[in-house]
Amino acid sequence: MRGLILSGGRGTRLRPITHTGAKQLVPVANKPVLFYGIEALVAAGITEIGVVVGDTAEEVRAAVGDGARFGARVTYLPQAAPLGLAHAVQIARPFLQDHPFVMYLGDNFIPGGITAVVAEFAARRPDALILLKRMPHPERFGVAVLDGERVVRLEEKPARPSSDLILVGVYLFQPTIFEAVDAIEPSARGELEITDALQWQIDHGRAVIPHLIEGPWIDTGKMDDLLECNRVVLDMLPERREGTVSEDSRLVGKVILEAGSEVRGSSLRGPCIIGERTRIVDAYVGPYTAIYHDVVIERSEVQHAIVLEDTVICDVPKLEDSLIGRSVRIARSQRRPQAYKLMLGDHSQVELP
Repeated sequence: MRGLILSGGRGTRLRPITHTGAKQLVPVANKPVLFYGIEALVAAGITEIGVVVGDTAEEVRAAVGDGARFGARVTYLPQAAPLGLAHAVQIARPFLQDHPFVMYLGDNFIPGGITAVVAEFAARRPDALILLKRMPHPERFGVAVLDGERVVRLEEKPARPSSDLILVGVYLFQPTIFEAVDAIEPSARGELEITDALQWQIDHGRAVIPHLIEGPWIDTGKMDDLLECNRVVLDMLPERREGTVSEDSRLVGKVILEAGSEVRGSSLRGPCIIGERTRIVDAYVGPYTAIYHDVVIERSEVQHAIVLEDTVICDVPKLEDSLIGRSVRIARSQRRPQAYKLMLGDHSQVELP
């Protein structure tokens, strides 16, 4: 089998973070979301992987490289515009050839991986196997309607869903999918929908079977979901202490210190992770916080947050439930008049006490 990871798209739900970077490279527990997908494919025995890239192609290439670090070989597949998941399958055909394949959306996270699903697909050999999960508000997703163990109908973001079973962003296909993606027309939003291609297969008597996920699944396209994913991963990680801690600091619970990190005069309560070359000085870092590399936090309190690289946070009384981007400066001014002084990008959201 081969793997196809989608790492294009505009990431509109994560703006302004994604104005300057790929949504798939936002770190969860100090590892880009995209990396978890690659690792899931490799763990399932899939090492020939195509990555569909768009406007952020160079950033994705720089982060992933040739795939050797994951035990894989990565081929990059440029997509001129985000014209739908079925369009991504079309442009990947020269890479996929006549191999069965897994299509994995690069901003999805499945804690248990997909090894069992790949084994089921190999054993049963349907034309397509789709991952489903029962979710509230299914109208925000593609929805599947079942008749026993058969998928009989698929709907893309229906106003009145016929089911609460939504499509998780992992699909397993035989090469027969190429006939379907070539046969369908663009949807009302101008995209070739994978749900339409799957419905075409169903209508033409092809075997499309479901696999229901009972455990967690997270689409990390929004801030709240990223923070939830961060929480899940931090709970899974083993403790590791590669940084330095002063005698007047206090670490409680599972605290991960990456190489070159420094903690001085501070309290850290896990689960949390402190990135490479990051300095925590006279500060408090609370549970479910991931501080990326080259960050400085001084005389501040941060908890249940993700802080990206090269950011400085000084004299901030309490920061929580937050996603802070790259090279951000947050400080409390000592000058009068006392006022909030902000420079915010498009689509920013700020809540002030």
